[in-house]
Amino acid sequence: MITEKDIKPIPKNILKLIKERDKKDFPHGDSKRRFYAYLAKFGGELVKVTVAVKNRTNKARDWVHKQVAVHCVHSDRCLIKDMVCYYIAGYVVGWYEQGLYKTPKWFEQENWWEDYDTIQPVAPIVNTEFALKFPKYKYSAADKYTYCNLFEYLRIYEEYPQAEYLVKLKLPYLATSKVILKKIGKDKNFRKWIIQNSEELAKKRHFINIITQTYKEKSSLRYNQYYAELDKVYKNHDTAHEVVRLIGSKDRFFDYIIRHETNLATYKDYFDACNYLHLDMTDTKNLMPIDFKRWHDIRIDEYRTAKALQDAEERKELYAQFASVAEKYLPMQRNKDNAFIVVIAKSPQDLIREGDTLHHCVGRMNYDSRFIREESLIFFVRDKQAPDVPFVTVEYSLSQRKVLQCYGEYDHRPSDNVLDFVNHKWLPFANNQLNRIQAAA
Repeated sequence: MITEKDIKPIPKNILKLIKERDKKDFPHGDSKRRFYAYLAKFGGELVKVTVAVKNRTNKARDWVHKQVAVHCVHSDRCLIKDMVCYYIAGYVVGWYEQGLYKTPKWFEQENWWEDYDTIQPVAPIVNTEFALKFPKYKYSAADKYTYCNLFEYLRIYEEYPQAEYLVKLKLPYLATSKVILKKIGKDKNFRKWIIQNSEELAKKRHFINIITQTYKEKSSLRYNQYYAELDKVYKNHDTAHEVVRLIGSKDRFFDYIIRHETNLATYKDYFDACNYLHLDMTDTKNLMPIDFKRWHDIRIDEYRTAKALQDAEERKELYAQFASVAEKYLPMQRNKDNAFIVVIAKSPQDLIREGDTLHHCVGRMNYDSRFIREESLIFFVRDKQAPDVPFVTVEYSLSQRKVLQCYGEYDHRPSDNVLDFVNHKWLPFANNQLNRIQAAA
């Protein structure tokens, strides 16, 4: 195990690689912390050094960095500095030394300290080819290993050199499976089978037991993996259980899903649509149509049409309620004696148009519901010369009798003359009108 005395500053060429990678990943900078790593030789050992980086602000030029962890390829311990790991929050790095805080965090110390090897942030390595400089890893294909835990791979490679064979076949997820590596070492036919099926194996991460089962049974890799994936989510899938009860066989249902190249989520959409349309799902023609994709699309279209008709009726009621509230508070509009006018929203569609035009959220986030419940009203400030063009949006609280929000395009603060008009001309007028409305009620 190396000591603190072995740790060296980040080489300039490595720092350049980290900066280039970070610029590629975050071209505009980011004030959130991220990690990168590089390989080096400390005290004669191959080590991985993790570097934390961030920007003081969201600007790319305000870039800071620090070494926070050092791992050795053959040690179950590591060295940590200015970093802790919380169960919920994850990794937290202190940046006092970089001038981002006025006082250091409790875990920021002058010295490095020992910790468990499990304290290992996910960090892309910028120079994996460095491992090839060590004689025992010269033929390891470490530079082609695309997963993060390179040291786990190298330790396994020392015991099972055939791991390199899987990396070069672009199957890195199998290169750390001892079950697969042992079988490759003992069974020549299995090695041939892996090569023959390498393209299929590389398409997705297959379950190890499915790989060995398929080889043993000389069955379909695709079918077995598909079945296993369905079975994995079946336990907590109520619709699938209901269908299996109706069909009487899980195998038959899974076979149907696989043959039609669909999944349980898509089938659920179809099943729910059929139930909404009151179709008889004990009828096999409905439960398992011959052309699933065609009938899925038909039923989904029928469902959407039926749902739209129902929604239209509900929308009529919503619009009627909205219009009633708008009519009630219509006297709070103002359209004279200034360069600006104020109009009240007349419908949910008015809110959507306002939000879409000004690129803010008044058309979403339940402002229409708040309006109907008379919790807050939405008014539109307009230039008197362009009364139909969205300009500034105001949310007014009926209970507090004050402006809650006043924003222009992209949630920007309006100009001072607009704010002066809203707060000193329209607001007193609106509150006076509200008194009259409530007195007359």
